[in-house]
Amino acid sequence: MIVATTPSIAGHRIAETKGQAFGLVVRSRGMAGNIAAGLRSIVGGEIKEYTSLLEDTRRQAIDRLIQNATLMGANAVLSMRFDSSELAGTMSEIVAYGTAVVVVPDTDAPIVAE
Repeated sequence: MIVATTPSIAGHRIAETKGQAFGLVVRSRGMAGNIAAGLRSIVGGEIKEYTSLLEDTRRQAIDRLIQNATLMGANAVLSMRFDSSELAGTMSEIVAYGTAVVVVPDTDAPIVAE
């Protein structure tokens, strides 16, 4: 599955648009992680507990986006974006979304020499 933040993919054309696809994840850090992050915030610097949580959550959101697009019959997702929010002050929501499409090689595209 090709996932791109751009509205097109070089050397391909859109044969069919399947529609909006998304992958949603809501996570909360456990009590021990919140305590460690709270203590770390006193001295300043990166809060590694939350950085790790959000990186993992973004990866999982992309995986769910790909699953959703695959079920729709797509082989690519274009204009992929992330959105995030906080719920109840203790949970993070991350959604990865984009347009599920079927792309095919563009035989009329010029060949670019490297």
